[in-house]
Amino acid sequence: MTPHNHAPKDAYAETVLLPGDPLRAKWVAETFLEDAKLVNSVRNCLGYTGTYKGKKVSVQATGMGQPSLAIYVHELINIYGAKNFIRIGTCGGLNEKVKVRDVVLGVAASTDSAMNVGTFGRYHYAPHADFDLLRKAADLADNREMKFHAGGIVSSDVFYVEGGAKGYQPLLDHDILAVEMEAAALYTLAAKYNRKAIAICTMTDCLITGDEIDADARQSSLEDMATLSLDLAASL
Repeated sequence: MTPHNHAPKDAYAETVLLPGDPLRAKWVAETFLEDAKLVNSVRNCLGYTGTYKGKKVSVQATGMGQPSLAIYVHELINIYGAKNFIRIGTCGGLNEKVKVRDVVLGVAASTDSAMNVGTFGRYHYAPHADFDLLRKAADLADNREMKFHAGGIVSSDVFYVEGGAKGYQPLLDHDILAVEMEAAALYTLAAKYNRKAIAICTMTDCLITGDEIDADARQSSLEDMATLSLDLAASL
């Protein structure tokens, strides 16, 4: 048990889905998992464990932003022994080829965060997804004939970036697909502790075109992302 998690040590599966939103964790557990049990509710960052297609799977909310995610992932690795991490979240589009409802597989995650400065000094570390998870996720999406994009994303510490899309111009000029707030920290921790991680996100609003989907329409789009991620978890 930790200050952030009161689950017993054997409560989590080796593979954990990581939504930011606690209610999304609850929705995934109650909608898709069999025999789902609530294992953590500290600070309302809900965690559940159940089975999907016969495979033990957990889903743990991380809250918003890299510092919050880093707490939960560090503890899931070092206290609970989790090995595979699949972030499931929404993202904002930074490229016109990414349409609302499309799934984005984050190959690598740039960031404006200073979290890694103390670790890497003069080096600009490039956090990236595990290739095995990335390849399997892409194959599963292809088999489903699901519209997806694989490429660079950015994990920003700032939600309301001054200038909107123009605030990301250097990234737009270098083909970054989308912005979210957690993947870079996830990929860094996975690399440090020899774990596997991937961010699978649904694009719900485009900062370039202004296209977006409303709250009701998001649910069906997130279902595609959730089932893709759960199928990936079941394959491990």
